[in-house]
Amino acid sequence: RFAWAVQPRNYILASCHTANVLAQSNQVRRWAEYRQQVNPQGATSEIATIGGTLGAIGAVVVGTMLVRKPLQNALVTSKSVPGMMSSLAAHPAGPFYIHFWAPNFKWMLSVNNLLDYDRPVEKISVSMMSALTLTGVIFMRWSFVITPVNYSLFAVNLALSASSGYHLGRKLKADYVDTK
Repeated sequence: RFAWAVQPRNYILASCHTANVLAQSNQVRRWAEYRQQVNPQGATSEIATIGGTLGAIGAVVVGTMLVRKPLQNALVTSKSVPGMMSSLAAHPAGPFYIHFWAPNFKWMLSVNNLLDYDRPVEKISVSMMSALTLTGVIFMRWSFVITPVNYSLFAVNLALSASSGYHLGRKLKADYVDTK
């Protein structure tokens, strides 16, 4: 959704997100098949529980989308809401738009990298850290090209490229420099 909501539209990001959703859906299907092979008696209830949880999450998302505009209008027009909160609610990169939430969820990647600062280099993936570093660098630039300009997106991608670049540097040093 984020790739479609920004201007100019990012068709490459939209196609990557679509491919990711399809790949993750396939992983869920494979997990369900595996659970049924390993534990035929308990798998059905386990799969049903996960399905119910995902259904509840979907209902919350749909409900949130339905009340977002009326809630935003109430916050923007209310005289009892402080000016800063009203301005934040009205901003095109504020909490009532995807421009706010996409970068904030992306912080989990950076936080994970920061928490793993001393991870053994044997467990660091060159391809994953290269992809994360490059993603951070590309989207730092993208955050200033899109409308609205998104400083939160810039900050999260700066942290992502720096933290994953740190791990990538550690891995390359261990594999190619320290082996001599």
